[in-house]
Amino acid sequence: MDTTKPPATLWMVAAAALVWNLIGVAMFFLQTNLGPEGIAALPPEQQQVYAAMPAWLDIPYGIAVFGGVLGSIALLLRRRWAVAMFAVSLLAVLVQMAGVYALTPAWEVSGAAGLPMALLVLALAGFLLWYARRAAARGWLR
Repeated sequence: MDTTKPPATLWMVAAAALVWNLIGVAMFFLQTNLGPEGIAALPPEQQQVYAAMPAWLDIPYGIAVFGGVLGSIALLLRRRWAVAMFAVSLLAVLVQMAGVYALTPAWEVSGAAGLPMALLVLALAGFLLWYARRAAARGWLR
């Protein structure tokens, strides 16, 4: 049995990660269930991006947010599979972000002003994978 006691920061990081990823799940459901009224309420630039977005990009988006939720839960439960879940989530974030910028007019619409949020999502996904790997290496995860 593992007797390595994790620091309090593990619980703080895991709880914050769960909240962040649950917000991602909410955003996923909002985006995938917009409907005609919701699309019409978007600014014209965002309507262009939404109209150009291939439906298959919802798959990596869903994998990213649900993988993040599962990774966060695994971290809270101190399970090693948190590493795998955060790795899958990061990979899905990369695919989804690349798809959005390569296949839609997102860059033309938002330019560099749209990058901070995309970079924040990537940075947090990368941080969570790094943190889970570190926690596993230190014996905090079973």
